[in-house]
Amino acid sequence: MQFLLALIVAGPLLGAAAALLPAPPGLKGKSPDQAVLRHGVTVTGVVLLAAMVLVLGFDHDQPSRMQATTDISWIRALDVRIHLGVDGISLPLLVLTALLSFLCALYSYYKMPSGPSPKGFVALLLVLESGTLATFAVLDLILFFLAFEMVLIPMYFLIARWGGEGKQAAAWKFILYTLLGSVVMLLGLLLIGVKSGTFDMVALATDNGRGLTTSVQVIAVLAIAVGLAVKTPMWPLHSWLPDAHTAAPTVGSVLLAGVLLKMGTYGFVRIVLPIAPDGMRTFAPYLAAFAVAGIIYGSLACLALARPGNKGDLKRLIAYSSVGHMGFVLLGIATMTPTGVNGALFANIAHGLVTGLLFFLVGAVKDRYGTADLDTLAGATGAALYGRAPRLGALLAFAAVASLGLPGLAGFWGEMLALFGAFEPAEGLSRPAFLTFMAIGAFGTLLTAAYLLLVVRRVCMGGPRPAGETPIADVQGYELAAWTPLVALTVLAGLWPAVLLGLTDPAVQKLLAGGTQ
Repeated sequence: MQFLLALIVAGPLLGAAAALLPAPPGLKGKSPDQAVLRHGVTVTGVVLLAAMVLVLGFDHDQPSRMQATTDISWIRALDVRIHLGVDGISLPLLVLTALLSFLCALYSYYKMPSGPSPKGFVALLLVLESGTLATFAVLDLILFFLAFEMVLIPMYFLIARWGGEGKQAAAWKFILYTLLGSVVMLLGLLLIGVKSGTFDMVALATDNGRGLTTSVQVIAVLAIAVGLAVKTPMWPLHSWLPDAHTAAPTVGSVLLAGVLLKMGTYGFVRIVLPIAPDGMRTFAPYLAAFAVAGIIYGSLACLALARPGNKGDLKRLIAYSSVGHMGFVLLGIATMTPTGVNGALFANIAHGLVTGLLFFLVGAVKDRYGTADLDTLAGATGAALYGRAPRLGALLAFAAVASLGLPGLAGFWGEMLALFGAFEPAEGLSRPAFLTFMAIGAFGTLLTAAYLLLVVRRVCMGGPRPAGETPIADVQGYELAAWTPLVALTVLAGLWPAVLLGLTDPAVQKLLAGGTQ
């Protein structure tokens, strides 16, 4: 199990180095480009297989215990250790990352985005996967920061070199926002390490802030939260996200929404909540306020983009929807209750599945129509995907209703539990304030339903294809292979939430109790 987790984290990095080497004789296939794309599918497939074996070997009776641990001294002078491990909180995120990376590599094998050589594309994709997996597996504050930063450069180049219109400006905005936030976060992490005498996240979580004064905790939480909030992204630090999503290639948008945004909220749960609980309690009402502001803002922005005549871009609309959905995750974390934090973790996974599927589908629509502009797609009678490409239209409608939180699908449970957590927040937090936040968040769910149903009506509905109009292709075989797992898991998580909550709840209970359970 130790070797398996190390392979999962380091495997993609080794694969990235191998991708830059010439393909061995006999493995080139039709061309070197095809060989390197196949290499990407193979490496991500092996990592996904290893993640599945890790799940099977995981002790599901003790999900609160760190398992598959590796603890090796790295920098003795600073007591920095190569400390890896997984529990019920990090395991689902690890599997989600491995799955989405594999599906993106598979999709790219058949639909490589236009740009430079596939060698660089595959190498960057694998470095991105390795950094994200490391973020969810490391248990040392310095290693967490390094893994957190490791994903920025590959995502920058994926946007800047393989993106669409406005890619250079979007890539610069992405890197500047996230780097500036990370610098502030590093100061907070160093403050905790220096004042407590260790960077070990397990030891710090077990201590539960008892070795840190309240003033140190407040300063550390403020610094760390800024960096995490930028990556999440939290309103009003979100403005890099719509530009990045709009310009990014399809697989870049899928990974950005599906896994990179989760790194910020995971940091809140793994670091801020257990290590500096007093500081978190001070800022929890403000975090909740920003969270519900993001829910309303994201929904209103989507409504504005969806209205006829506003030249709204469908990719940009889905990006703004992420601001609202991640607002529910932050609201659940801000309640500091097991119910709210479990809801946040569930919503994290649900958002990765559903929004990843949405970005795949929007990319497919854009490939077919040559644009993601809603007014152009809708035209006089609607793009009428139901009549022109019924399977594509049905999948888009399915992803939209999953995103709006329809009961029975994955999007429902996380938002509901986050609102329940706000109904009864942790001791020391103002219940009237959180009841207000709950009411605002509930209103946000209505706005979410409004804009997503408007999108479905405009893009999917309409008459059959007029005679003489050039037909568009329906769902292709490789698209079906890439999207079916996301559809199946969205239904499974919606109908059987205990699969995920059974993993996260014991680990959350222990985390909030300071490792005493």
